[in-house]
Amino acid sequence: MRGMTWNHPRGYDPLVAASIEWKALTGETIEWDRRSLQDFESYPVEELARGYDLIVIDHPHVGQVATSGCLLPLDEAIDQATLSGIAEGSIGGSYESYTWAGHQWALPIDAAAQVQAWVPSRIAAPVTDWRALAALAADGRASLPLKPPHSLMSLFTLCGLAGVTLYGAGDDLFPAGATHAYDLLATLARQVDEQAYAMDPIDMLEAMADPAGKLAVAPLIYGYVSYAIDGFRPETVRFDDIPALDHGPTGSALGGTGMAVSAHGSNPLAAARFAAWVANGKAQRDLIARHGGQPGHADAWDADSVNATTNDFYRATRATLDRAWVRPRHDGYMSFQHAASERINAALRGGEPAADVIAALNQLYRASR
Repeated sequence: MRGMTWNHPRGYDPLVAASIEWKALTGETIEWDRRSLQDFESYPVEELARGYDLIVIDHPHVGQVATSGCLLPLDEAIDQATLSGIAEGSIGGSYESYTWAGHQWALPIDAAAQVQAWVPSRIAAPVTDWRALAALAADGRASLPLKPPHSLMSLFTLCGLAGVTLYGAGDDLFPAGATHAYDLLATLARQVDEQAYAMDPIDMLEAMADPAGKLAVAPLIYGYVSYAIDGFRPETVRFDDIPALDHGPTGSALGGTGMAVSAHGSNPLAAARFAAWVANGKAQRDLIARHGGQPGHADAWDADSVNATTNDFYRATRATLDRAWVRPRHDGYMSFQHAASERINAALRGGEPAADVIAALNQLYRASR
C-alpha cells in the first residue's frame, strides 16, 4: 500500500516506524510519501485518493470528501467496539471532528490546537495574561504566525478568549462581538515583525529554536511536540495553555490530523485495519509517541513516560486542547478558509476597521455555503 502524510518529522517518522511494526505483524508493506504543510492544509483530498491507499488529512476537509465519495466510510469497515474505544480516548473533539453526514471519515492519530510556545532561556515563565504580550512584542520577543490560514485560526481562537461564540451553522459565522477579537489580533499584529506574515508554525518554531534569535513567546501557535524534546534543536521550546483574558482560560482552534482510507485503493479493508490499529491507545502511546509523533489518544497524553521525554508538553497544554473549537466542515469551507485568511491579512496591513473586516468575512462565509 501507499500512504501520503505531511513533511515534518512529527508527521512522517512515526508512520514509518508504525509501518515497520505493521509489516512484522501482518506481512503488509506501506510506503509513505510526504507533502508540504501548505499542501496539507489546502491540496484536494480527492486527487490524493486516486494515487494513495492511506491519506493523512485534517478535519475541515470532511465535508468536501463526503460529497466527492473519495474516502471509505470507516464505520462501514471497522467494528463499532474498536471505533468506540478510539472515540473514548480522543483528545478534545479530535474524533468527532472527522464525523460528518452520519459517517466516520478518518481516525485521529495526532491531536493539536493553538497553544502557547515559549523559550525558557529568554522568558521566566509562560504568559498567563494576554495584556502582558504588548511589552514583549514591543521589543521583538513576542510574535505569532500570520501566514494563511493561521491568521484566521488566531481570529477563531481570540473569539473564544473574548467570549464570542461561533456556531458555523447559520449564514454568518461571526457575530457582531467578533470585532473585539479582531481588534485584539490587529493590536498584536501591528507590533510584530513583518516576517510573521510569511511564517507558518514550523517557521516560527524554527526561529524560536535558533540560539541566535530573541523570540521568546508565541501566544497562539499550533503545538509541535518535536521542539519540546531536548536536543531536537539547539534551543528547547516549551509549551503551555494559551494566555487568558478577563473571563479565564478557554480553548482554541482545533488542528491535528486523522488517518483516512481511499475508496479507490487496491485493498481498502486492509488499509482500514491499519488505520484502526495505528489509532488505538497502545500504538499511540508505545509507538507513535516514542517516534516523535503527537498522539491523538489520551493513553499517550496521560502517560508519565510520554510527558517525561517532552518537558510535559501534553499535560501543560491539555486544558486548551480539551476546550478546542471544531472548525466548520461543510463542502466549501476550505475555499472560505483560504480567502478569509488572505482577507484578514490585507485588512491587518491596511488598518481597516474591525466592523468592515467582520462583515467581509461573513460575506465570504455565506458564499462558501
